[in-house]
Amino acid sequence: MTSFDTSPQLNVWRAMLALAVVFVMLATTGWTALRTQRSTTALQSSLSEWEDGHLHGHRLPDPEAAPGQLSRFFASLTAHERTRLARRYPLAVGNMNGAPVELRYHANRIALGQARKVELKRMHDTRLTPDGQREAGRRMHRYEALLSNGRHILAFDPAGTGRVAEVFGSLDKAERVSVVVPGVDTDLLTFQRTSRKYSAPVGMAESLYAAERAASPTTRTAVIAWADYTAPDGLGIDSATAMRAADGALRLNALLRGLPGSSPVSLFCHSYGSVVCGLAARTLPDRVADIAVAGSPGMRAATASHLHTSARVWAMRDPGDWVQDVPYLEVGGFGHGADPMSSAFGARVLSAHGAKGHSGYFEPGTQSLLNFAEIGIGAYRSVHCAGDTAACRDGLSDTTTAGRA
Repeated sequence: MTSFDTSPQLNVWRAMLALAVVFVMLATTGWTALRTQRSTTALQSSLSEWEDGHLHGHRLPDPEAAPGQLSRFFASLTAHERTRLARRYPLAVGNMNGAPVELRYHANRIALGQARKVELKRMHDTRLTPDGQREAGRRMHRYEALLSNGRHILAFDPAGTGRVAEVFGSLDKAERVSVVVPGVDTDLLTFQRTSRKYSAPVGMAESLYAAERAASPTTRTAVIAWADYTAPDGLGIDSATAMRAADGALRLNALLRGLPGSSPVSLFCHSYGSVVCGLAARTLPDRVADIAVAGSPGMRAATASHLHTSARVWAMRDPGDWVQDVPYLEVGGFGHGADPMSSAFGARVLSAHGAKGHSGYFEPGTQSLLNFAEIGIGAYRSVHCAGDTAACRDGLSDTTTAGRA
């Protein structure tokens, strides 16, 4: 039998070599293009108009002000005044952390209706190529779907590949809030899928919301499908670095600080979404009780303690998930650090039985989804651990109220 050197130095060398191979392949096939917006976007225009706007002779507050300040501003207005602002500046209000969520839903319906009209015209614009007209048609149909009755769109930006976030349940009344943070290839057109439904943000959030309600019918929950950051397009340079994740982390923190109430929040971060959550961890508000990652390529940290968060850190991975073969290290900005599943990392490791690969963690009937639901409702003693059960369950107690166990 051949003997192999398994020293730590050789393992690091192998991982560095693997990264170099990936880098060369990407360099010879072309770098992922960065989509920069040279012209002013609709959202930027709406924000500029808001900044120049007045109400009863007084300037409107800075749209980038702290959510608490904006919340107090909107609370001082009449219902008619709030609606008037939403109609005048729909994209600004619809994306304003601190604005009342029902007002954001209303503003985003207006913005979606306007965006739909734009794409409807582009579908028949002869200056566009046939591919351009078809893409306009796809976007138009996506807007129509998001405008369906009963949908609650918390954020919307049509620029570029598009950003969007949707709420299931009542954020204002929720005792527990869950946020699904997806990974690569997430944009406006992939926000919801008919085939492979549970690999897209809407399907993930719908599945988690149903599982949480089934696990605890008396617990009022809300789940956010959060695709309000520009995710990497495929497995290219962007997905091997933290550039997109860094911007996503800022946006995620802004969202969390603008949520109403003080109910505990759990983050469910899939694939590259776990890089976003890892970078966001040290600045998360105290109400974030859990960070659960699935199919993670790393969290940009050597250990869970290096995340500098008081939230519980959970990790799961299906045995058939290809992500286990990525090099778990960070060299020169490439790679995302240690494997969250390793004992040295220190996360609470959960079972993902039934997930079947990289995109199956939110499939109904899987232990991965059940574990997510138990975390989402605060039923920590019910989770199904993998590996070191004692380390997974250490110090856990159930809670469905604000604060930590």
